Amino acid sequence: MPRTHTNSSTNKSNRETAPPTDDAISMLVSEHREVERGFEEFENLGDGSTTQKKKLADKICQQLEKHMAIEEKIFYPTLKKELKGSEEMVNEAIVEHSSAKELMKQIQAMKGDEKLFDSKVHVLKELIEHHVEEEEEEMFPKAKKSSLDLEALGQQMSELKQKL
Repeated sequence: MPRTHTNSSTNKSNRETAPPTDDAISMLVSEHREVERGFEEFENLGDGSTTQKKKLADKICQQLEKHMAIEEKIFYPTLKKELKGSEEMVNEAIVEHSSAKELMKQIQAMKGDEKLFDSKVHVLKELIEHHVEEEEEEMFPKAKKSSLDLEALGQQMSELKQKL
C-alpha cells in the first residue's frame, strides 16, 4: 500500500494521494487531499463566480464537519487513550478544530458576494493546511509506530462516516 510522505518543504498539492482504505490514517489522508482539491478549485474560480464559490465553500465546510466529527469522536480519543504522551498533541488539534468550526459557521452564514467571504475562506484554508501538516508530519507517524490496530480503527471511522 502506498504511503503518503510529506515534509515541510513539500508542496501540499504534490503529495501522493493515498487510496481510500479501511486504514484510519489512509482514510484521513484521503479526506485531507479531497478538501485541499476543494480549496484549490475555490481559488481558481474568478471574482464573478460568487454563486459557485458559495456552493463550493459550503461543500468544503460539510466535508470538514464530517472529517472533524470522525476525528473527535473516534480517532483522537483512541490516540489519547492508547498512545502515551499524545494528550497535548491531541488537545492542540481539538483547539484547531474549534477555531476552524467558528470560521466555518461564519462562512456558511454568508453570501458568496459579501465583502469578507473570500478572505474568510482563504484563512480557513490556511488554518486547515497548518492542521493537516501537523497531523501528517507528527500525529500520524506516531500512530503508525504504535500498536494501534489502524485497520479496526479505520473500520469504526468508516461506519461513523456513513451515519453522518
